[in-house]
This record gives sequence, C-alpha cells and structure tokens, in this order.
Amino acid sequence: MKQHFANLLDEEEAQIDMTPMLDVVFIMLIFFIVTATFVKEAGIDVNRPDAATAVQKDRANILVAISETGEIWINKRQVDVRAVQANIERLYAENPQGSVVIQADKLATTETLIKVMDAARAAGVFDVSIAAQEE
Repeated sequence: MKQHFANLLDEEEAQIDMTPMLDVVFIMLIFFIVTATFVKEAGIDVNRPDAATAVQKDRANILVAISETGEIWINKRQVDVRAVQANIERLYAENPQGSVVIQADKLATTETLIKVMDAARAAGVFDVSIAAQEE
C-alpha cells in the first residue's frame, strides 16, 4: 500500500504547470507591440544634400519627399502638388504636435520645394524642416 501512495506522489511532482510562464510571455509580447515605434517613410529613397549643421529631429510625423524629377510623395503615395495642402492638413489633424519634414533630392528644383513649404504653411503647420545628411 505504501508503494502505491509513493508512486502517486511521484506522478504529481513530475507535472510542471506552464500556464504562468505563457501568461508572462504573452503580456511581454503585448507590451512590446504597444510600445514599439514604427518608422514612417515618405515612399521613395531621396539622395539628400549634405549639411555641416544638420541636426536630428525627434518628432517628424509628416514626411514629404520630393524626387529628382519633381514627384511629391506622402505616405508612400505620389501626390499632385495641388493636393499637398489637403494631405498635410489631414495628417496634422491626426497629430497636432507633429512637424513637417521635407526630404528633397539634391537634384529637385527649388520651385517644387517652395510649393511644398507654402502648402505646409497654408495647412497651418509652421514647423517645417528640410532633411539633410550630416557630413
């Protein structure tokens, strides 16, 4: 009889409950997903000019890219110059603390850059920066 009870105790001790560990893993997964910051891109790679005084900007929520051919890209979509103001107004309404960063290619015309800057100011965003690479 003692042998029988000893076997039952051994079987109970051999079981490991994995539920608390899985709970912790899922809570950590949810925490990392919620706190992750996602990199926003304008939609194209731009060959930015070099600048000795380039400073990294922390809060750049509205990225506008201007290609060497004068194409304007916002949120991975090509946008006509007449629709830039409406797109910036919409994005600025979603995040009023954000700023506009214009990523103009080295070969982009100044005319296109000025049109985008005017559209940003007309949309009510006065914190407008031009992206450059550090030398």
